[in-house]
Amino acid sequence: MSVRIRMKQMGRTHRHFYRIVAIDSRQPRDGKAIEDLGTYDPHVADRDKSVSLRPGRIKYWMSVGAQPTENVQAIFRRHMKRWEEIESQEATKAAADAAKAATAPAGGPAA
Repeated sequence: MSVRIRMKQMGRTHRHFYRIVAIDSRQPRDGKAIEDLGTYDPHVADRDKSVSLRPGRIKYWMSVGAQPTENVQAIFRRHMKRWEEIESQEATKAAADAAKAATAPAGGPAA
């Protein structure tokens, strides 16, 4: 099975919205996807807010041989670095919260 990373068209007439998905290359454009990897909304004025990505999953699919289309590759070139930074900040925050919860006292207030 050849997996591609491409855009799946959503939305309505004259107001397109795309999901960036890992999908079998034999599926139709709007066919069943294996996994959602992000979104792209070309109608949002702010270019930074028009794209959301999951860099960890994108890197996984590319490491197992999935090939992105030209348009998706262009989106990755423009936005992947910023989303990697966001993902790493979220991971550090989650680790700090977990450490904080682990050091907090286990028992609640005495009755």
